[in-house]
Amino acid sequence: MRNDPLVVFTPSGKRGHFEVGTPILTAARKLGVDLDSVCGGRGICSKCQITPSYGEFSKHGVTVREGALSEWNKVEQRYKDKRGLIDGRRLGCQATVQGDVVIDVPPESQVHKQVVRKRAEARDIILDPSTKLYYVEVAEPDMHDPSGDLERLRDALRDQWELENVAADLHILQSMQPILRKGDWKVTVAVHLGDAENPPRIMNIWPGYYDGTVYGLAVDLGSTTIAAHLCDLQTGEVLASSGVMNPQIRFGEDLMSRVSYSMMNAGGADEMTEAVREGMRALFTQIAAEAQIDKALIVDAVFVCNPVMHHLFLGIDPFELGQAPFALTTNNALRLRADDLDLNIHPSARVYLLPCIAGHVGADAAAVALSEAPDKSDDLVLVVDVGTNAEILLGNKEKVLACSSPTGPAFEGAQISSGQRAAPGAIERVEIDPITKDPRFKVIGSDLWSDDPDFSKEVGPSGITGICGSGIIEMVAEMRMNGIVDAPGLIGSPEQTGTQRCFLDGRTYSYLVFDGKAEGGPRITVTNRDIREIQMAKAALYSGARLLMDKFGVDKVDRVVLAGAFGAHISSKHAMVLGMIPDAPLEKVTSAGNAAGTGARIALLNTAARAEIEATVGAIHKIETAIEPRFQEHFVNASAIPNSVEPFPILNSIVSLPDATFNTGGGAEDGSGGGRRRRRRA
Repeated sequence: MRNDPLVVFTPSGKRGHFEVGTPILTAARKLGVDLDSVCGGRGICSKCQITPSYGEFSKHGVTVREGALSEWNKVEQRYKDKRGLIDGRRLGCQATVQGDVVIDVPPESQVHKQVVRKRAEARDIILDPSTKLYYVEVAEPDMHDPSGDLERLRDALRDQWELENVAADLHILQSMQPILRKGDWKVTVAVHLGDAENPPRIMNIWPGYYDGTVYGLAVDLGSTTIAAHLCDLQTGEVLASSGVMNPQIRFGEDLMSRVSYSMMNAGGADEMTEAVREGMRALFTQIAAEAQIDKALIVDAVFVCNPVMHHLFLGIDPFELGQAPFALTTNNALRLRADDLDLNIHPSARVYLLPCIAGHVGADAAAVALSEAPDKSDDLVLVVDVGTNAEILLGNKEKVLACSSPTGPAFEGAQISSGQRAAPGAIERVEIDPITKDPRFKVIGSDLWSDDPDFSKEVGPSGITGICGSGIIEMVAEMRMNGIVDAPGLIGSPEQTGTQRCFLDGRTYSYLVFDGKAEGGPRITVTNRDIREIQMAKAALYSGARLLMDKFGVDKVDRVVLAGAFGAHISSKHAMVLGMIPDAPLEKVTSAGNAAGTGARIALLNTAARAEIEATVGAIHKIETAIEPRFQEHFVNASAIPNSVEPFPILNSIVSLPDATFNTGGGAEDGSGGGRRRRRRA
């Protein structure tokens, strides 16, 4: 057994054993981890900043102890003194391996920056924001009227705008008097109009007539990415959209790994809370800089997130969500202030968190319900928010059912041998020639197919970096359609498939997608383990949808809506070949893009929508998959591609799937037909 320390990199998941004393930058390069360095490891450029994580990581099977990295050195101290270095960060070229360690590569240290797919969708929204601007003329102080300046400002708002009982925080009192006098008692006031729990409140004051605006943020806090849309509260216009990887990924890619981390490590929940808030603050700084606005003018924010993210963002230990009956601290909407959450926007900015539906169906699903409105649909609509934890809604005007399904991170490119997040160079579209069995593909950042004469010039082998979520979905579906993978999910031999791209890889066969080794690029393959990961993810997704259909008493749906980070990038045909979604006419399978983000934006720009979704959530019936016997039955059936029981007649009218079975040799798992080894039972 090898005794060298294990180094695990997140978010890529790449791992390897290295001798004590190996620089982290060297380990990253040997594993092909996306860690930047311009100065060649001389400790000058600081591009290779990394964050070590300590504690017990059950997902990775490793416990990281203090001393896992070499001690802080003079080079790092000199850089911190001159330029500053975030506490907890190290320089990858200076820190060396001393023991088992988990290393997070932050987005700014990655060569290929994350492409956040959670864009703002075009949508007509009735504009009725919570904060509005009011120009008022205030009565000047008088020796015969002893009232204070605030009281006269409040009187002006009442008399001129019918705003009653307006409150003001201390920072308003500290700046109000000089502003009133500078404006000659004429001022513009930003007032948050209040809600069921809070009175109207003055957010900002400007002397004279203020010809500007104020802003709000619609934030989708996901397990993998945090996306934000900056909106003008006067016009409703989306001024900027941006996103970052959720820094909590270093504690576990899936939600239960993070719950486990909080259970096994004292202070683990607090650590994850600070990590996600730090990421949030960085995102808000980034988006404000992009829009060239002052963050202090961001006076309202709406957040949507799943229950575990909800609790960790609020600083609540998610312990109870990790065990039956998965009890939430609260499922009601929350109305807080930015300074309650250490957010770097206007200190009194109002923060609204949409209500959660149930223990594992959160505010993000509520936002999807607000955006897609299944409760207002005449036909039966299935809405699937595809992500690390898929949330599924099925309903019409009669009723709406909801459930969550633990798909895991495979659809995001994680736990796939050549998988990666959506970034430039990642394969996102695939077609396989039915005769030659050769693939052609597109990568993020280029519109050219790989067989285009100009592809190599534009991209080159070093510009092809791996396969992202939408790419692996199309890849596996294409392999199934072209007889490279059979229905149970086994990759065939060269003789069985008719292509030398299938090669023996241990006990099973793998499929070669691209080999750029000779030119310094990667070797990209799809292994049988990759197929299994996708089978498990898609089976969980389909089983949740099928269970809701059972509860609804139907065998088909009228239409399917794909939402989520990459819902807009999934081919409906490939999703159906894979068996991710129920059989339906392809024209009835549509994308809603980032429906959760759209729901957050609706709630930001239309305060009446907040009451609407609170009422809607109260009427949604949650189905708990963990206690439903048929969920496991559907899961087993859905493990086949597309399904071992469901007939999929519409799909079969469009494509003809080969019925070959590659495991024909007395149970030989390698598909060789030799019968030398018995297939182990699961």
